[in-house]
Amino acid sequence: MKVFLIGMMGSGKSFWKQRLSAKLKTGGYDLDSIIESVEELSVSELFAEGGEASFRKREAKLLRWFGEKKSFVLATGGGTPCFHQNMEWMNQQGITIWLDEPVEVLVERLLPEMDQRPLLKNCTSDELESFIQKKLIERSHYYNQAKIRLTGTQINLKNLIANIK
Repeated sequence: MKVFLIGMMGSGKSFWKQRLSAKLKTGGYDLDSIIESVEELSVSELFAEGGEASFRKREAKLLRWFGEKKSFVLATGGGTPCFHQNMEWMNQQGITIWLDEPVEVLVERLLPEMDQRPLLKNCTSDELESFIQKKLIERSHYYNQAKIRLTGTQINLKNLIANIK
């Protein structure tokens, strides 16, 4: 079973990856962490070094590595589905789940960690909500292609398991 968790930054992909992989007794991975390990640079450093286009190429290449694996839960980056036909590829490989949290929840979660997010580095706390709304509009075409969409209070372990089965 191959499960890809998608959604905006702050939607809980890494959090639910841990719980879901433990419950399913399979490997749980975070795509950004794998990129950082392979490249020996943080995501922020990679963005600063080569820009977003360079980062997205590396991301797509490492994502395709999961085609070799039989079973896993993968927390993707928020932008992963939007580049290099990644969403189409993930849908062909396994189950895609969009964790669709309300903008207010995303803002609350992201405010304390804005300086650690490359896309938010030039954003002030006052601009955060409008930035997230804009990104969500840009990305919704890709996110809407997910096989499963859970919103707000629907996002829990019981619903994740039920939808996968």
